[in-house]
Amino acid sequence: MANAAIKFLVFDSESVSDGSLISRVRYPGAGLSAAEAVTRYRAELVETTGSDFVPYTYQIPVSLVVAKVAGDYSLLDIVALDDPEFRPHVITDRFWRGWEAYRYPTLVSFNGRSFDVPLLELAAFRFGLSSPAWFNITDKNWEQNRSRYNTGAHLDLHDLLTNFGATRFNGGLNLAANLLGKPGKMDVQGDMVQDMYNDGRLAEINDYCRCDVLDTYFVFLRVAVLLGRLPLSREQELVAATKDWIAERADQCPAYARYLAGWGDWENPWQDAGDVPAVKPA
Repeated sequence: MANAAIKFLVFDSESVSDGSLISRVRYPGAGLSAAEAVTRYRAELVETTGSDFVPYTYQIPVSLVVAKVAGDYSLLDIVALDDPEFRPHVITDRFWRGWEAYRYPTLVSFNGRSFDVPLLELAAFRFGLSSPAWFNITDKNWEQNRSRYNTGAHLDLHDLLTNFGATRFNGGLNLAANLLGKPGKMDVQGDMVQDMYNDGRLAEINDYCRCDVLDTYFVFLRVAVLLGRLPLSREQELVAATKDWIAERADQCPAYARYLAGWGDWENPWQDAGDVPAVKPA
């Protein structure tokens, strides 16, 4: 696979709390174990916010799945970084080194600007990694990769669909995927990851992450139609080709088999209407 062929990296991450850090920072001198600190902090968060989701600053990545996508929006490959060890420092390094090796393709995420990218930036800080090409802070503001409006560096689909935070996207990726007939959340939810990790179910966490990346890829294709970069007919061809790609690998990957089991086709209102959408690709 030629590096130049990869134009987009569609990605998602899963992370868990660093109990030792929480114990040191939030409960110094309390003598709490890592597990006890996480339990206490989660209980406090439920009391104050109604959710036990720990802020990313206290988390480390334990899963990162990347879909490599060509300039014509076709899917080239999907990989789980550092499979099967899933070591946080190696996951982080391979993400940033991969982005550099593929000549700075556009990162594509769903709400990655608020969570996944800050998580990975802080992980690079924690693990002593450098990524000067990403942190191009001496460039003009709008050309900096971390600029919110530089969609050539990072296209956050959630940001785009909410007009960069002007509205709320109730339902999240699950809703967006379901609008397209795709499975969305199945037997695992994001708030289950910490307990799955505690039980040693890392492979299942990565399977869950693979499915989120597939959902994100299909949402990305529809956004490309929305932006006039793909005709609807071509998007539907890519969806069909990707379904075949998943089916070819379903025997080796339980996540893909489950995804196909939940597959639904988008209800196309133009199918038999005798007319087609008026907007053509730019």
